[in-house]
Amino acid sequence: MNNSVNYSKKLSAKFLLKEKLIKYFFALNGFVAVLFILLIFGFLINTGFEGFNHINLSDYFFSKSNINGISQYNFEWYPTSENSRFSIIPLLAGTLLTAIPAVLISTLIGIIIGIYLAEAASPRTRELLKPIIEIFAGVPTVVIGFFMLVVGATILNDLFFPVNRLNAFLASLGLSFIVIPIIASLTEDSISAVPRELRMASYALGANRWQTIIKVVLPASVRGISAAVILGFGRAIGETMIVLMASGNAAVITVDVFRSVRSMTATIAAELGEVSQSSPHYFALFFIGLFLFSLTFILNLIAEIFLSKMRKKLGN
Repeated sequence: MNNSVNYSKKLSAKFLLKEKLIKYFFALNGFVAVLFILLIFGFLINTGFEGFNHINLSDYFFSKSNINGISQYNFEWYPTSENSRFSIIPLLAGTLLTAIPAVLISTLIGIIIGIYLAEAASPRTRELLKPIIEIFAGVPTVVIGFFMLVVGATILNDLFFPVNRLNAFLASLGLSFIVIPIIASLTEDSISAVPRELRMASYALGANRWQTIIKVVLPASVRGISAAVILGFGRAIGETMIVLMASGNAAVITVDVFRSVRSMTATIAAELGEVSQSSPHYFALFFIGLFLFSLTFILNLIAEIFLSKMRKKLGN
């Protein structure tokens, strides 16, 4: 009897030791991940702010020129010209002109897919479709960019006759391929998290399936869906290869989606390898990186707030 008791104690001690080791292992990984993010952020802050010794803060947004005694504000990105201009406004406009249409397209398609997977699809269909959708999120973006450059540009040119063959809309379509899986997957998770009791109560009051989805399930999961859209927007803003290959890379301010534009990420990728270290151009690129990092961090933070509020609401 005593031997069995001692044996069980040894087993429980080993189990507790393994549990603690696993716990500390994951805690260490989490700490290292946070540490790396803080180090990257610190490096961007240090290098970006060092640029203020060479470029005024206002020059990152506009520059002044005097033509025939008339002062004009210029919003131009010409970092290598004799009279260098470092305005990030054309790059920000290009980023938004590719990201916003991509999110609008992805939101419509992603929410429909999420509703279908959570409410209408059979278990077998769900098991088949969900991995296929999530595979799209793992496709190398350079492959999508190449596809849009070779195939998508030709189809778009034949259908819409755009001003520029490579343009913001073409890049938006490419971005949709990576944003749709994010929105669809998170929408499906948010809808599935709605308590079954809410659905049963709606059916008991005489509502049919689609009335229940539209008037009960979607309002209950709206915070989770909003978080999915915000995360998708952050993903679209931070994407590099698709916009670098498909947007045309013209640093101009326009609202025409069929014109070439240039995003912040594409500018960093295209120019950082050629720039002279410690030059004003070098520091301007790091300022763009700092601005981009801060923007995506804020979007992710807002999405996390929405998700935490949804968990509390559904938990209560």
